[in-house]
Amino acid sequence: MKTYVIRREKAWQDGDELEAAAGRSKEVAEKEFPDAISWIRSYVIAEPGGTLGTMCIYQASGPEAVRDHAQRVGMPADEILEVADTVVIRPDPQPEAASA
Repeated sequence: MKTYVIRREKAWQDGDELEAAAGRSKEVAEKEFPDAISWIRSYVIAEPGGTLGTMCIYQASGPEAVRDHAQRVGMPADEILEVADTVVIRPDPQPEAASA
């Protein structure tokens, strides 16, 4: 399996819509594409105009598996880029807990 970055531009109106899509994405990947695709993480992007986009990291058998999965979930895959290498300087920062 290769690693891919998938750009999903202006795909969601709000966090609730994104959360619902994420749930469908995980379920479809696990049930319908267990040997072809694995979701690693996503970075949520605040898009101009207030919508949300994402940069998603997946491992997949190929770009066609990424496209098939996205189509089955009902979300875009505007750009699919194969990762050539990974350079980690520091681990991803952890979001701060909301104060009560």
